[in-house]
Amino acid sequence: MSNDPDYLSCKKKECKKRRNGKCKFTTCGGSIIFHVINIRTDIEFVFFAGGFATPCILSRTQPVNFANPKKPLYGHLSSVDSTGTSMRLTWVSGDKEPQQVEYGDDGKTQTSEVSTFTQENMCSSALPSPAKDFGWHNPGYIHTAVMTGLQPSSTVSYRYGSEAVDWSDKIQFRTPPAGGSDEMKFLAYGDMGKAPRDASTEHYIQVRVGVHSRGPGSLSVVKAMSDEVNNGNVDSVFHIGDISYATGFLVEWDFFLHQITPVASRVSYMTAIGNHERDYVNSGSVYSTPDSGGECGIPYETYFPMPTPSKDRPWYSIEQASVHFTVISTEHDWWLNSEQIACSHRPMYSSLDGLLSVDKFFVKSVEPLLLKNKVDLVLFGHVHNYERTCSVFRNKCMGIPTKDDNGIDTYDHSNYTAPVHAIIGMAGFSLDKFNKNNATWSLSRVAKFGYLRGHATKQEIQLEIPEKLRTVSGLLEGR
Repeated sequence: MSNDPDYLSCKKKECKKRRNGKCKFTTCGGSIIFHVINIRTDIEFVFFAGGFATPCILSRTQPVNFANPKKPLYGHLSSVDSTGTSMRLTWVSGDKEPQQVEYGDDGKTQTSEVSTFTQENMCSSALPSPAKDFGWHNPGYIHTAVMTGLQPSSTVSYRYGSEAVDWSDKIQFRTPPAGGSDEMKFLAYGDMGKAPRDASTEHYIQVRVGVHSRGPGSLSVVKAMSDEVNNGNVDSVFHIGDISYATGFLVEWDFFLHQITPVASRVSYMTAIGNHERDYVNSGSVYSTPDSGGECGIPYETYFPMPTPSKDRPWYSIEQASVHFTVISTEHDWWLNSEQIACSHRPMYSSLDGLLSVDKFFVKSVEPLLLKNKVDLVLFGHVHNYERTCSVFRNKCMGIPTKDDNGIDTYDHSNYTAPVHAIIGMAGFSLDKFNKNNATWSLSRVAKFGYLRGHATKQEIQLEIPEKLRTVSGLLEGR
């Protein structure tokens, strides 16, 4: 209400009590706008004073219900293999009965498999967790179906739902290029979260990190990426951990899925798990922190089914054009001789000090595998900024890029020396400032919201941060 000038100046007065013809008690009217999406359950608006510490309810509305709580919503795509001929569509509905996806010019259909998760599936401990104890919200039903018989690098239209619950709008999407083909364009980032489209603060983690003081970065990033998708410049998106930052307040997943729909409904949206999806005390995660708020990876794996070996083993590899992507979980066992051989969310090199940014045991166990397997480029999130290294191994630059007349760094990996590491955790949740000490392996550091744009052929990979958010470019020569 403090943002409404009519309320502050009391322009809209209303007399509530009169005595001897004179007004003795006056109220001031104002208005506030909320951004509300279909979360399938009734909503109440409560007007209170005293802040979050000592709230005092002044007034509340009658419950407001949605016209169609069973409506199919938030469809998002993912690849199931490296052929580009099949695509998985996942969506949310309040209805548990199977629905369909209709696609292609000939109207092919596939029937959805339906799943959900319950409050009992969430984790808790001696201290109450948001997911199980005070932040639970019914997720409805998650539908998923695989569209088959597609052609790689082609445009297909689809809709999803049923006659019983309604249909989505018809949407066009692009299949990714097949593995081994010549060219692909992709976007990559980590640590997005979601920002409210109104003046609200939605749960404790936003207050703790001061999201509003830093701006709605995720909204700007999604808008920029959506423009690129609409212009046909994107084949796939890779979101490498810390997805929604729901952290146990389950309704936040609905808001996040709504936020990414303009992108994730149009191209393959591939993900990796992060600490804010998986970590919790005594849950099997490597790090016994409360970062997931008791979710323990269950909502993440239900909303974002990837081509993984099985549940709670969220690692996979996939080829698109000339690029082989290896995605693993840094929140599961990565010790020597574990099942995983590459890395994703937590970085190995960062100028941000402390264990929360780089785990030396993780580096010791996994970095030699990157060198042994001649990995060209490693992308990480977790730290909320952009930082790029030389070709580095054990804190030593094994190769330095050359710089052309336009200031573009070129890494020549035809004579391989070591991987290039890049942190790309600047997709919107918050930003981490750099300290003043530059390590010799740190070549580029930017604390701005954005994402990585990649263009890969069989000869080279061109990488840059889009100009409208801040231009930083790099070129990686292929072998």
